[in-house]
Amino acid sequence: MPLSEYEQRVLEQMERQLASDDPRLASTMQTGGHSGATHWLLAGLGAVVGLLALIGGAALSQVWLGVVGFLVMFAAVAFGFSPPRSRKKGPQGVVGRDGSVAPRARGPQRQSFMSRLEARWDRRRDERGR
Repeated sequence: MPLSEYEQRVLEQMERQLASDDPRLASTMQTGGHSGATHWLLAGLGAVVGLLALIGGAALSQVWLGVVGFLVMFAAVAFGFSPPRSRKKGPQGVVGRDGSVAPRARGPQRQSFMSRLEARWDRRRDERGR
């Protein structure tokens, strides 16, 4: 059953509100999960081939074949559980009140771990009045 015009407007308004409140979450919700059944099929096939190679290497006393089988199996499982690649389709940015999309402003570059620790140390020293 299709949505009424009022329901469509409310839904679009909710989408715009979500995109303006939390653009990162909205982007995640739009991209979806893995690419589908082919992703899982390839991961399962790779795991089975790796397992067969591992067993074959053990049965034939070929260490190299067992190691290759283990590596293939490990890579297939890692591929199966890997997060999806970000597909940028459509406008990416912040939705304004009028519905226009402005590109997301790039924030300052992330500081290194040591720089953040030094800044925290300095703030704590300044708070204690020393």
